[in-house]
Amino acid sequence: MNTELRIPSVADWDAWLGCLELAFGGVPLTPESREMYATLSRPDRSLGHWDGSECVGTAGAYPFRVTVPGGAAVPAAGVTMVSVAATHRRQGLLTSMMRRQLDDVRSWGEPIAVLKASEPAIYGRFGYGAATPETALRIDTDRVRLALPPGTDRVRLRRASPGGALDACEAVYARLAAGRPGTPVRQPGWEKMPVNDPAAHREGGSPLICVLAERDGEVTGYVTYRVRPAWEEAGPRGTVAVRDLAALDPASYAALWRFLFGIDLTSAVECGNRPADDAVLQLVSDVRRCEVRLRDGLYVRLVDLPAALQARRYRAPVDVVLEVEDAFCPWNTGRWRLTGDAEGVASCRPTEDPADLVLSVRELGAAYLGGVSLSTLASAGLVREERPGAVAEAALAFSWDVAPWCPHEF
Repeated sequence: MNTELRIPSVADWDAWLGCLELAFGGVPLTPESREMYATLSRPDRSLGHWDGSECVGTAGAYPFRVTVPGGAAVPAAGVTMVSVAATHRRQGLLTSMMRRQLDDVRSWGEPIAVLKASEPAIYGRFGYGAATPETALRIDTDRVRLALPPGTDRVRLRRASPGGALDACEAVYARLAAGRPGTPVRQPGWEKMPVNDPAAHREGGSPLICVLAERDGEVTGYVTYRVRPAWEEAGPRGTVAVRDLAALDPASYAALWRFLFGIDLTSAVECGNRPADDAVLQLVSDVRRCEVRLRDGLYVRLVDLPAALQARRYRAPVDVVLEVEDAFCPWNTGRWRLTGDAEGVASCRPTEDPADLVLSVRELGAAYLGGVSLSTLASAGLVREERPGAVAEAALAFSWDVAPWCPHEF
C-alpha cells in the first residue's frame, strides 16, 4: 500500500467527493445534494487515502446523538461516505481507515459508532453488529382495509409545503426520538435532509408532498410522500411512495394512513423504512397483502464499552460478568461486570471474576439497543453461556419495550 492517509483539506473536497461518487456507481450527485453534504460534512472528521494527487479512499463520521434504551441521547459517530476505488481494492485501505477512525472516535469521547451499510458483509470484521431491523412495505390498497381507533374522525388533515412545515414536523420528530432507541436526535442542519427533493431522485414521481395531522390546533403528526402515476389498460395503478410518517397518538397515526390509502388514482402504498413493530401491521385487514420485507438497518459498534453500557438502562435487574473479545479495539477486551436496572445508573467495571457470558464486541453491539436478543445470538453459537441462566437473565435485561429503529438517513 503506497498511499497516504490524511484528513482532507478544503482544497481536497471535490476530489474526495469524486472518489465517493465513482465508488457508488459514477453517477454525479445533484447540485442540491453536493451543497447539503458540503454543509453537513466535517472535514476534520473525514479521512482520505491519496495515491499521488488521486483520492482513492474516503470515510467520514458525523457528530450524532443517538437515543438508547432509557431515553438518553448518547454521543455517537455517524460513519458515512466510506469508499475505496476499484483500482485499489485488497490493499488494506479500508482496514486502515476503520482503524484510524475508531481511534479518532475514542479520542472524541463518543462511546459508540453507528452506520448504515451499503453491503452487510463489510463491517462485521470491524466490530459492528446489526442492531436495528427495518421493514419495507408495499400495501395493496385496493384489497386491504384499516381498522381505525376511536377519535380518528376528529383528526384534521391539511396540506403544507415540506419546507414551510419543517418546524412543526421536527417538533413531532423530537418528541418521538426520545422514546425509540436507535433514533438520532436531529443535529442543526439535518432537519433539511428529509425534505431534500432533487428532481433526479423522484423516479418518475411527483415533487415531495406534506400533510399534517392536527388535534385541538396542535400538530400531532405528519407524512411526506410522492405519487408515482401509472396506468394499465384497466385503469390507474399509481403508487404512493412514503418518505416519512410520524404521529404522537393512535388517532393521528391512523388518520394519516387512511389518507394515504384513499389518494385518487393509486392502488398501492410503498414504505422503504419503517420500524419492525410498526403499528400499521396491526391495523391492516390482510398483512399478507402488505409484502412485508425485513432487512438490516442501523449497525452499532461499541467504541468505549463501559461508557456505552453505562449510558443505557436495563429492562430488568442484571448482574453479569461479560468476557468480551475485541481484536480491533483491544481496550475493550477483557472481563466486565455489568450491573443495572430500569431506574438506577448502570455500572460496568473491569473484574477478575469468572465469566458468565463470553461474546465478541460485534454481538454486544447487535444487542445494545434491545432489538436483537442475546438468547437468539446464543442459539446461533455466537454467545457462550458459562453460568447456567446467565443468557436468559442478560437477554431480558438488554431487551426493550419498543423495537429500535433509525428513520434518519445519513
